[in-house]
Amino acid sequence: MVEEAIRRRGGEPIRLDTDRYPLEVKINTRYENSGWSQRLKTPNGDIDLTQLTAVWYRRFYAGHGLPETLGDLYDPSIQESRRTLWGSIASLSCFQLDPLSSVRRADHKEVQTRKAIELGLDIPRSLFTNDPDEARAFIESIDGPVITKMQHPFAVYRQGIENVVFTTRIQPDDLSALEGLRFCPMIFQEEIVKTLDVRVTIVGKQIFSAAVDAQTKAETQVDWRRDGVGLIRSWKPYTLPEDIPPKLLALQNFLGLNYGAIDFVVSPEGRHAFLEVNAVGEFFWLVDTPGLPIPDALADTLLGRVERIPAVV
Repeated sequence: MVEEAIRRRGGEPIRLDTDRYPLEVKINTRYENSGWSQRLKTPNGDIDLTQLTAVWYRRFYAGHGLPETLGDLYDPSIQESRRTLWGSIASLSCFQLDPLSSVRRADHKEVQTRKAIELGLDIPRSLFTNDPDEARAFIESIDGPVITKMQHPFAVYRQGIENVVFTTRIQPDDLSALEGLRFCPMIFQEEIVKTLDVRVTIVGKQIFSAAVDAQTKAETQVDWRRDGVGLIRSWKPYTLPEDIPPKLLALQNFLGLNYGAIDFVVSPEGRHAFLEVNAVGEFFWLVDTPGLPIPDALADTLLGRVERIPAVV
């Protein structure tokens, strides 16, 4: 969708499927006293990367196709491939949406949550901890239900079956099972009774919002992602309270991000509680049913047709 939007505006998109590196495509970065050069070699021809005007950094699977028959060289080869491709992208002098350093900084939920508080955004009471006693005391101090989640979603594979770790409501029996925090920290958070889940997508300084009522299904009441596919046609355009967009733009400016997928929950009383910003969050399902023109906004930002948020140096 973004490629098509760029073409409609007269731009030339060049797509690099990173899982094809290093086996199928090659990058040569050469440094000499007179300067440097960087070329991408593909089966379809060579590309001078120094002529790029913008990069949209999306998904990263460098080394994905390397054979495990490499034995003890398999992991080092993957890591070296990733470091080299990361470095190649980071060294480009063109506009990047977004620099890897900014994306990694936004990965720290502690950083973005602290800044959200400073900007006056409403957040649920939260605890990041590996201390069982502190977690128990926090849970007992909340006058109501508490949810728990990890820093980032992941899956646990048991007997070949994928078990995705979602946000979960704490049950009474869980209070006696908190010793596991000694091995792995978790996030505990007051559960806000909600009427809507809101996804705010920011591209540059353009803000798009949509909401879904996930309370219609028991499995999605705590975490709508448990049946995201089932709710995909239920999202509708949403208007944020007027005081929130300036705060979100200030947060994006602090993080140096021109893209962000931001989650809120809305209570029956109209409380808008900020949960997090994901620097590489998905948006594709918001283009169809709610009709949000996110690919067009991305194309305009990449082509420099709209105002951008400056990178954090």
